[in-house]
Amino acid sequence: MHANDIISIGDLAARTGISVSAIRFYETRNLIEPFRSSGGQRRFLRSDVRRLSFIRIAQQLGLSIESIGAELAKLPHGRTPNAADWKKISRTMRTLLDAKIAALTQTRDRLDGCIGCGCLSLQKCALYNPQDRAGRLGAGPRYVLGDQPDM
Repeated sequence: MHANDIISIGDLAARTGISVSAIRFYETRNLIEPFRSSGGQRRFLRSDVRRLSFIRIAQQLGLSIESIGAELAKLPHGRTPNAADWKKISRTMRTLLDAKIAALTQTRDRLDGCIGCGCLSLQKCALYNPQDRAGRLGAGPRYVLGDQPDM
């Protein structure tokens, strides 16, 4: 390990845009593993920039801290992850992204003609959702959420 490969928590925060307190939180959740300098200060590998970037992206996708931890656990400890290591994680992320994209596309397409009880038009409600049958499926915009009309 070279001296250039080691950075302080402040440098890591500046590089990632993640606050020092958030980095400490991720440490307590075992998402990143700093080591201590001889003076007791936290030190990180420069490769932790990638780990923290992954955490930010995963959180934006709605993954829980536990799910993020499970994915990061697939990476090697004690060495900088290589392209093959990251590819393992990207397969899972790709699957999650594809599912989210499909759900968002379906929602976008259904919003054009259907929201709330099942549609935007009270004239069409009698056809698409007579007697508010969608209400039996639960609260909210049932057809937009993926339920099918029972015609």
